[in-house]
Amino acid sequence: MVKTVIKAVITAAGKGSRMKHMTSIMPKVLLPLFTKEDGSRTMRPIVDLILDSIRAAGISRFCFVVGKHKNILMDYLFGRENITFVFQNEPKGFGDAVLKAAEFAGPDPILVHADDGVLTGGYKEALGLFSEKKPACVLLLRKTDNPSRYGIAEVESAGTYMNHEIYMVNGVEEKPKKPKSNFMLSAVYIFSPEIFEAIKTVSSEGELELTYGIQKLINDGKKVYGVLLEKEKWLNVGDTESYYKALSYTYESRS
Repeated sequence: MVKTVIKAVITAAGKGSRMKHMTSIMPKVLLPLFTKEDGSRTMRPIVDLILDSIRAAGISRFCFVVGKHKNILMDYLFGRENITFVFQNEPKGFGDAVLKAAEFAGPDPILVHADDGVLTGGYKEALGLFSEKKPACVLLLRKTDNPSRYGIAEVESAGTYMNHEIYMVNGVEEKPKKPKSNFMLSAVYIFSPEIFEAIKTVSSEGELELTYGIQKLINDGKKVYGVLLEKEKWLNVGDTESYYKALSYTYESRS
C-alpha cells in the first residue's frame, strides 16, 4: 500500500504526432485502444486507460497540462472529479510542461505521465519503491534494441523489489549518439518536489527536456532509482506504426 500522498500530472500539450490527419483535429490522448470490460472487448480512449491505471495504483488527484486541442479534451473530461487543467500555450518541451504543474503539485510528490502511451503494468511497483526509499525520482525502464532513439539511463544494479530488478541511475541522456546502455526511459516518472527547482536551473537553447532536470538531480547527489519492466508493455499511439501495433493488443491493466 502506498502511504505517500502523490498527485498525477499528465502532459497533453505536445507538438502533435506524426499521424498528421487524425491528430490535426484531436489530441493523441483521445485515440482509442482495445480493452476488456466484463469479459467483452471494447474500445476506450487512451486517457481513460491512463487514469484507470494510476487510480488503481492509489492516486486520486490529476492535473492535465494542455495546449493544442485543449477544448476537445476538456469537454471529454468535463464533470469528472479531482481533475485540474493548466495550460502550455507554446510547445517548449516535456520539462517546460512539467513546470506548468508546479502550483498544482505544491509540496507533494508527483507522477508524471505522457499522453501518447500507457503501461500495462509497473505503476504500483514504482510508487511502492518511491514510498519506501523516498528518492528524488523513480524511473520506469525498459530495454531497447535502438537506444539512440530514446532517453537512456546509465544504471547500476540495486537488487530487486516486488519481483522486479531495480537500479541506481547514475546518468540519463536524451537520444544519445553513443548510448551508454540499452535501458530506455518509459514516459512515466515519479518525482519529489525537488524536480521543479532542478528543471528551473537547467538551461536549454531549444526544447526543455525533462531528462535535463533528472540529470540535474543526479549531479546534485540526489538518489534516482529505476524499475526494470520486462513483461509489461508500453502501448504507444505517438506514431502510425506504434499505434498499429498497439491496436493488436487488448489492454488489461495490472497497475
